[in-house]
Amino acid sequence: MKKKFHRKRDQRKALFKILLHNLVINERITTTDEKAKYLKILIEKLISKAKKGELSHLRYLLSKMTKKSAYKLFYEIAPKYKDRTGGYVRIIKLPLRRQKDNAKISLIEFI
Repeated sequence: MKKKFHRKRDQRKALFKILLHNLVINERITTTDEKAKYLKILIEKLISKAKKGELSHLRYLLSKMTKKSAYKLFYEIAPKYKDRTGGYVRIIKLPLRRQKDNAKISLIEFI
């Protein structure tokens, strides 16, 4: 079952599209633990598709991400992981907590 993150479907899709974009462009972001765990699942599936290097996989990436981040993932990031079978990103739990709701914060980055 998918996590809902207290959002409707379209809001949830937009949230993770933005998180995916920021992760690919900046190559590391800080977010809450739960969002980082879900984002890891999404990005690893996308990298596995991008590694194959076919046009249909690029079109799939374009449907899931912004154009700029899809091209960067397909042409720059995925070729680095040609020999790797999985584990493209890591989550580092930070000792910090968010001020407003005391949520746990994590750093997610490419290996």
